Amino acid sequence: MAIEWERKFELDVSAPVPDLTGTGLVAGRTEPVQQRLDATYFDTRDLRLAKAGVTLRRRTGGTDAGWHLKIPLSLERREEIGLPLGEDRDTVPVELARLVTARSHGDELVPIAHIATTRDSAELLDAEGRTLAAVADDQVAAETIGQAPRLERWRELEVELAEDAGAAVLDEVTETLRHQGVRRATGPSKLSRILGDRLPAEDADAEPGTTAGEVVLGYLRRQAELLRAHDVGVRRGAEDAVHQMRVAGRRLRSALSTFRRLLDRDATRDLADELKWLSGRLAAARDTEVLAARLAEQLDEQPTELVLGPVKAALTAHFARQEREARDTALEALDSTRYVELLRGLDQLLTDPPLTHRAGRPADAELRHALRRADRRLRRTVKALDGIEDRSQLNEALHEVRKKAKQARYCADAAEPAFGARLKSWRNGVKKVQSALGNQHDCVVAADALRELGVQAGLAGANAFTYGLLHRHNTAEAEHWQAVFHRRWNELDDRRTPGWLG
Repeated sequence: MAIEWERKFELDVSAPVPDLTGTGLVAGRTEPVQQRLDATYFDTRDLRLAKAGVTLRRRTGGTDAGWHLKIPLSLERREEIGLPLGEDRDTVPVELARLVTARSHGDELVPIAHIATTRDSAELLDAEGRTLAAVADDQVAAETIGQAPRLERWRELEVELAEDAGAAVLDEVTETLRHQGVRRATGPSKLSRILGDRLPAEDADAEPGTTAGEVVLGYLRRQAELLRAHDVGVRRGAEDAVHQMRVAGRRLRSALSTFRRLLDRDATRDLADELKWLSGRLAAARDTEVLAARLAEQLDEQPTELVLGPVKAALTAHFARQEREARDTALEALDSTRYVELLRGLDQLLTDPPLTHRAGRPADAELRHALRRADRRLRRTVKALDGIEDRSQLNEALHEVRKKAKQARYCADAAEPAFGARLKSWRNGVKKVQSALGNQHDCVVAADALRELGVQAGLAGANAFTYGLLHRHNTAEAEHWQAVFHRRWNELDDRRTPGWLG
């Protein structure tokens, strides 16, 4: 895996390559080396990868021949995943095909374009001879494959930042090129240029919708995109990817419930159920990850004389086994037909949304109703805490408050385009409540796990003292965060529901 950060520029066929010596830290360059690159690009027949900015190719020639999957991180930065060429030129490797499932829905990946490039590449060096960037002068011949084939030739300049170079290098080079009359390329890649109007036009400056339905659909679209984007990270074991994918799924499910006046509940119920299923299949991986890290940190903080027996080794073995099982469960879900159907359901929701007549009303009025409802539900759940004395029941009730606070915050996030800064104070107050209860819940879960681990250690004839010590620590910390919750709730409750929501 590598992170590619580059900019492309248009260069006239007969123009010389601009001299960049003296630009910022650039003190010189290496002699150009010529390469001949030949690439075939693969996608679904309706170009779902390209429409998402994802490129998948098989390339020969040059120093990095092989299969390349490039996933956009921003307009200029892409994560590149590579595999060796292999003998099969016409079939995408299974490993890469799985990584694009969230885009392809498992549909066949076929050749869509062929691009041949004659490249003269050189490296820009600083005064000490360190590489700052690579500059490639590309003569390109590209043709589409399949419907309405087209052939185009052009020349472009590609500047790719070196791994350890600062981002300012790209800005400085861009400014020098601008002064020399070199224009930025209009598209992010060679593939996007040859596909032309088969790809949707970028509309980065689009204004948020003014109707309630437009605002909610914009929010749903963003969360669906995040869910798809984090699919790759979950499959590759990237840090925090499971958490982020679960958050996107929870936000989608919460919106379908919260905005039921705008979206036909009967039409979205099955999708909401499937999102709940996916969250459940990812839950163990995330929960195990959090709990393992928490207990490892707490154990490291204990004085050596209070760690009796091979506690660290026991925790490592226990959570390693659980993490393997949880990861297998998550990957099994992502490789399932059920998950693909969920993705298709999301596409259907966004392309043909089951909007009610209220969705056409001004966002201000309709979303205010959803916010009031979320606020009332949160307050009722907090009120229900009164009189609960049983510790187990109280923990469950506090967890319900946490979930209602999370739903209220999600509602505020979705409504933000309609209300802007007016929501900030209330939304932040709700988040503080949720955060305190999240910490309290983590402590309760840790204490329960430590009790079970201590029992198992005792039955195996091991010393359970340290487990009991950590159990007590987490129980006390849970009580601390419960008190923090009450303080934060009182601060939020003192402000009452914002007047403009009334």
